Amino acid sequence: MSTPDTERVGHLKVLGLNDDEIKVYQHLLRTGPSSITELGEAVPDRERSIDATLGGLVQAGLARRSGSDHSRYLPVPPDAGLEAMTLRRESELKQARIEVLNAYDEFRRTVHNESTTHLIEVVTGSAIVERIHQIKSGVQREILAIDSPPYYIGGPNQEEIDQLRRGVSYRVVYSPESVEVPGYLTENILPCVEAGEQARVLPDVPAKLTIIDGAIAFVSMSARDTDVNRSLLIIRPSSLLSALIGMFELCWRNALPLHASVGTEDDRLEPIERRLLALLATGAADDTIARTLGISRRTFFRYLERLMNRTGASTRFQLALHAARENWL
Repeated sequence: MSTPDTERVGHLKVLGLNDDEIKVYQHLLRTGPSSITELGEAVPDRERSIDATLGGLVQAGLARRSGSDHSRYLPVPPDAGLEAMTLRRESELKQARIEVLNAYDEFRRTVHNESTTHLIEVVTGSAIVERIHQIKSGVQREILAIDSPPYYIGGPNQEEIDQLRRGVSYRVVYSPESVEVPGYLTENILPCVEAGEQARVLPDVPAKLTIIDGAIAFVSMSARDTDVNRSLLIIRPSSLLSALIGMFELCWRNALPLHASVGTEDDRLEPIERRLLALLATGAADDTIARTLGISRRTFFRYLERLMNRTGASTRFQLALHAARENWL
């Protein structure tokens, strides 16, 4: 596969397309207008039907029916199609943020209504930490979380490490503010990732959220919405819980991977460069990265410039995509 094709695959995966959609789109770009039959024969190794795959591409704005022959499909040029997808993803995340804030306010106002008390529980003050421990200790299968300060519990997260060891899976989306909290990256996030947590980073998270086995969740405002721990909402099976699960999956699809270390040993990278890339992927500020690595800002920028020159990247996001494609992340 050519370098442009490889880069395009990386962009498409970040924007949420599945493998089938990427294969069919790549074929359309190479061959031009094609019928459903031709596409089905040209891309036989698929998990979904060709109709469903084309439907996904049309919905994503990357393919359209031919004006003269509706049985044939045309590719939308990558520059226009990818720009439209990026804008649509940003809009979806902003809308998810608005919906969660509205739901939070609505349920906080109506929590004393008899019809909602069995679905929503409001916890405040010192009782918050106890309820979090109580709920998380009952996990059987998985925990999904969107992580952002302020934090209710300080120090290393030994509870999660113990649960990972007994087979509980964790998927966590971190906000950039998470890695800015002094010591939180090295003492909390990275040890959990090393223990098996799947972690990603998103530039803007809509709320603090934890979902236990898809059956119960607790949610509160992120650091951008409040500067103190005011209250915690516990959500039981309901349309709101379903919406929160959907919001998590949307955030997960749009986030970039975070690993405790970068790739396998690679003679093209110095150890400090691999570490720098891992920290850069978290969205941490320059001062935080330099301080964690034990180097000056000037040295940090020298390493960063060398990595960008080596990969041909003009932005840090392009550098992160290149690192992911080369298995440096």
